Order: sequence, then C-alpha cells, then structure tokens
Amino acid sequence: MNQKQHNPSMGVFAATRTLFLTSMGKLIRAVARLRGGSGSALPGLIVERIDPGFMKRTLASLPQGVIVVSGTNGKTTTTKIVVELLRGQGLSVFTNPSGSNFTRGVTSALLAAVSATGRLRADVAVLELDEAHAVHFVRQVAPKHSLLLNVMRDQLDRFGEIDTTAGMLRTIAQQTTDTVILNREDPRVASLRNDLSGQNVVFFGLDDSLVERFPTDDSLRGGAIDRSHHRLPADVILQSMDTESHANSAVFLLDGVPHYAQLQLDGVYNMLNAAAALALCRRLLGARVNEERLMNSLAAVTPAFGRGEKLIVKGQPLELVLVKNPGGFRLGLESFSPDGYATMIAINDNYADGRDMSWLWDVDFDSLSSSGVQSVSGIRATDMALRLHYDNVAVERIEPSLGDALQQFLAKYENQPKRIYCSYTAMLTLRKALGAYTEVETIS
Repeated sequence: MNQKQHNPSMGVFAATRTLFLTSMGKLIRAVARLRGGSGSALPGLIVERIDPGFMKRTLASLPQGVIVVSGTNGKTTTTKIVVELLRGQGLSVFTNPSGSNFTRGVTSALLAAVSATGRLRADVAVLELDEAHAVHFVRQVAPKHSLLLNVMRDQLDRFGEIDTTAGMLRTIAQQTTDTVILNREDPRVASLRNDLSGQNVVFFGLDDSLVERFPTDDSLRGGAIDRSHHRLPADVILQSMDTESHANSAVFLLDGVPHYAQLQLDGVYNMLNAAAALALCRRLLGARVNEERLMNSLAAVTPAFGRGEKLIVKGQPLELVLVKNPGGFRLGLESFSPDGYATMIAINDNYADGRDMSWLWDVDFDSLSSSGVQSVSGIRATDMALRLHYDNVAVERIEPSLGDALQQFLAKYENQPKRIYCSYTAMLTLRKALGAYTEVETIS
C-alpha cells in the first residue's frame, strides 16, 4: 500500500500551501493596485514560480471546462460577448481582464477570484489569449472549446510571418478536446479544419452580400482572394446589418433561422464578432440554449474598453477606437463616419503596439480627406502625419505628448463629438488621462 496516498498530513500540507499562495497573491495584487498599477500580472508571476501547477489545478475543477478565444483582431470584444451571453443563460463564468491575456495574467485573475481555500466558484472559464501566449497555455490546460477569429499581419516584429501566427492557432485547435469554432471567411483559419483529428468543427460566417466589407489579409495586400471556403456550412451567419443609423442592428441566421438584434456595439467588425460568440455559445449550451434570451443578452452588451468605447466628456460623446493593424484600422474607418466629429489619431510604437509601424501605409485614409484630422499624437505622431499627407488628409496639429494633445483636443473641440483612433499603449495612456475629466471604467 502506498502510505503516502493515505497520509492525512499531505492533505493538510496541500491545503496550507493553497491558503498561503492565495493569501499572498491577493495581498500582492492589493498592494500593486494601491501603488497605481492594475496589479494584474505580478501576483501571477510570483505564484507561477512558487507553484507552477496552480493554474492547471484550479481550472480543472470547472464542470464546463475552459474556452479559449484567440486571433489577431476582436479577441477582447468577442470574449466579453461570450461571457455576457453565457451569464444570460444562467452560467457562472470566470474570465480574465482584458490586457491579462497571457498565462501569468490568467493566474493573477484566478487569485482574485478564488476563495481562501483555492476554490473557483464558476461553471466555465472564458479566456482571451494572445496567440503566442495561448500556445503555452493550451500545453498546460487543454481547452474544451476554442474560438479562432482571424489571422492578419499584426506586430510582425513579435510573431514573424503570418504563417507563424496561423501555426499558433493550429496548435490551439489541435490541443482542444471538444469543439473548435472557426471563421470560415478567413482562409487561413478555415483551413485549420484539415489539420484536426477527433475535434468537432463549427463555422461562423457572412452572407454573400457582406463578404466584400470584411477584407482578409491577402485582399488588403492586393493578393488573390480565395473564397472557396465561403461555401462551408456555417452554424451562425451574419445575414445583414445596419451600422449607418444610430440604431445598430443585425440579423443572424442560426441554423438557417433569422434572429434580429439591436445592438449597443458599434462597428461592422463587432457584428462578425457577435456571430462568432453566438456560434460558440450555441455549441456549449446545446439543447439547453434559450435563443430568445441569447439575443436579448446580445442586445445588452456594451463595447469593451477602447473598442468603440463611449465616454461622455463635458456633455459630449468621446469614442476610443483601438487600431493595431491594417485590417482593424480599415474596418474602424469604415464603421465610423467622421462627419460632425473631431478626429484624433494617437500612435505609439512601444513593445505592446509593435515596433514596426510600416503597416500604416497599408491603410486607406481617404474617408478622412473631407473632414481632416484635428490632432495627431503619440511617439509616432510625425510618421502618422506624413502618412495622412500622402492621402491628402489635412492635419491641424501634431503634438507627440499624449497628455498635451488630449488637453488641447478636449478644449478646442469642447462642444463637438470626438473620436480617437489609438494604438494599444496610447489607448491606455489616454484612458488614464481621461479619468480626470469623466468616469472611466477601471480594468482590473
């Protein structure tokens, strides 16, 4: 007999270790937040080094398992939609805050959510994961379901060629134990079905009439457009959408049956993100799904921070639109008319933004030529202004300092709606500065 298996002291030791780790992690997180940081990564980094199995052990207790959401564009908003839809169906959901989309970020989020004894009270985990970090995560924790959105050239100085990024998504799909939900409109994502064995595959996609409004990476770069995958059967199809009026709305085909939703989400890209989330939730819930409640929950979802997020500053709306790559920037410009808005563009080239900003030359800025851009800011303000010049877009002010540019922008256009297109770290800086003018949601 293996006495070690029946030694009560081993159970006491494990319980004591868990109590110590969770208490220490919660304390470190609280101290970090008091010092002005989000505290999202440091506790996880420390706990990973002390107890590398903490994350896997904690997530293993979830009855509905783990869902991973990954891809170049749309992870944050899609994850938020999935979480709200599942909660609307009565499930208790654990998720990681946006910006914590790597393993130590997940561990830190777990430390904030678990009880002192290490118990995670949730039915399912829905995790947004950066493509590269997702590869490390799925090798520790195999997701039950994965949702893979798209592959575009994004921060190539970090990930290398686009096929490398596609390979990362392939690894996520292959480590998934149940169902992989794929975007049939992205040829690199749709083709992952050929590399799977044993997993169920579900697609989401677009109606024929909408395909040209959603560029693939190849079409943006003038390459041949492969649409053979567009005929793959899709569980959820975005049939039509209205983003021109103030009442954003869409019709989704769920197994061929139309369902209408009026949305608080702005932007054509978020309509496809919603289709992705619907496909995932319907697969997870199966026969238990209440589709009417599903659509009601979708109508209530508000934009994730910085992703078309709307703030009110001095009685006027201010929208923050995150831009990371040509596809995302192009869809953002298509989604939001500049008419009547003062426009600011803020571009940094910190590590989290990607150091190579040459992708800005792959964006068509013609839609801004009639209204111009009122302010350009950030580390790469001059480069951004030069790019606009070549598309005949007038720029009123170039101010590299984000704080100074924001202050001037808010003062000069005080009585006008405003919109800021910004790279990731520029968005974080601007959101913090905007806290002095209005209530800004804190991202823990």
